[in-house]
Amino acid sequence: MLTRKQSELLRLINDRLQETGVPPSFDEMKDALELKSKSGIHRLILALEERGFIRRLPNRARALEVIRMPESASPTARPGRQRFNPSVVEGGLGKSAPRQADEDEIRSVTIPVMGRIAAGTPISALQQQSHSINVSPEFLSHGEHFALEVRGDSMIEAGIFDGDTVIVRKQESADSGDIVVALIDEEEATLKRLRRRGTSIALEAANPAYETRLLGPNRVRIQGKLVSLLRRY
Repeated sequence: MLTRKQSELLRLINDRLQETGVPPSFDEMKDALELKSKSGIHRLILALEERGFIRRLPNRARALEVIRMPESASPTARPGRQRFNPSVVEGGLGKSAPRQADEDEIRSVTIPVMGRIAAGTPISALQQQSHSINVSPEFLSHGEHFALEVRGDSMIEAGIFDGDTVIVRKQESADSGDIVVALIDEEEATLKRLRRRGTSIALEAANPAYETRLLGPNRVRIQGKLVSLLRRY
């Protein structure tokens, strides 16, 4: 079952492709659906892809196929494997003008996975990059990012579970209350909530089974701040 906005966007894309073979721009989609920002269009496109109504073609930033339409769609909306043209033809034949800003909206970003992080008893310091993953730009903030695989249950009350993948922005400082990747004594890496207590640093778990660790500032080095989380079911 699609939401009203998802249905409207799917119909708009399908109708425009059938009429012209050219996709509507993100601005046109935003205006047609009366949304305030193009990020809302991006979320709707991701939802339609997850539900199997459209598919992004590999290695083509703006290439999409309409796989199917809802069963309740009117007969005038002919379902088919319509596809986004990766370049928008404007100003006559042979003149392609890709809209780079729109391409960026649906282009995933590759970030490195730097091994495993403990959400429990600290483990050895972070490993070298093990592999990379592609994530939506909406999962990121400004700056450089990396990902870590979570092991342990000390942060479950913060919604972070064993097996999750956390996305971390690289930074060397953090505010009290932030969930951070902390390196202890240059040997142990852990994922905890940071609290400042005078000149000391407290690394708090989000599970009453684990104690808070109170450490001197010279023993803790912040490596990044948690910004997003990915989970597979």
